[in-house]
Amino acid sequence: MAGNGLRPDLTAGVGADVRACRSLYLDLMQACLQGRIYEDPSISPSGAIEAFDPAKRDLGRDMPKYAHTMIGNQRLNNLRVLAEYVVTHSIPGDFIETGVWRGGACILMRAILKAYDVADRRVWVADSFQGLPPPDVAHYPADKGLHFHIHKELAVTAEQVKANFARYNLLDRQVEFLPGWFKDTLPSAPIERLALLRLDGDMYESTIVALDALYPKLSPGGFAIIDDYHSVPACRAAVTDYRSRSAIRDAIRKIDGTGVFWQKAA
Repeated sequence: MAGNGLRPDLTAGVGADVRACRSLYLDLMQACLQGRIYEDPSISPSGAIEAFDPAKRDLGRDMPKYAHTMIGNQRLNNLRVLAEYVVTHSIPGDFIETGVWRGGACILMRAILKAYDVADRRVWVADSFQGLPPPDVAHYPADKGLHFHIHKELAVTAEQVKANFARYNLLDRQVEFLPGWFKDTLPSAPIERLALLRLDGDMYESTIVALDALYPKLSPGGFAIIDDYHSVPACRAAVTDYRSRSAIRDAIRKIDGTGVFWQKAA
């Protein structure tokens, strides 16, 4: 399991059988969430259905027809390793993803809490549930020329995402939904502390608004994951601006050529 050099302590206090069952469950969850287990086809930009390509699915470079996440196996592995790390190393706080599509990454977060019998953390599911907003170029000129808002396939309703959680028997009181545009929901979200912050908003606005509202709540030792850092220049610019303004010097680490993460200094 890839982990960018970070390995959780999976041995403390549990036997080999428990560790094996936990690993088997989470491996199966990942395979199902990505559609790898049934070789889910993809949808091309033209709308044509294409055969399952494991290389593309590994890197999150296709649009799955049925699967519940499009972030790919390497970014999903990264999420799992970091989530297991904060649990096994007692980094306090909840988990959040901003920009969830069909909910797969958040479902994996909840599955990890279930696998480790963690009852005192929540998974926050933040999304407009109506796609991405049109660029607000007057306030965020870096978003000029982006057209994510016209892609209707990116709009998945909250009801659909909840149904996806329920398919895995993971829709419960530890899952909290934050529906609406990030500028309206994140600054006032009733989140006290975070251990894991995963941003997948693509745009400068979506990224900077999430960082402004949520990064101060990230515990020392916790992780910030930026899904689109290397694929959307506007997203990377928002991260650069925020880190510069906040004097963040924690090393940025690559995941798969698209996403990155860093660990907040203690």
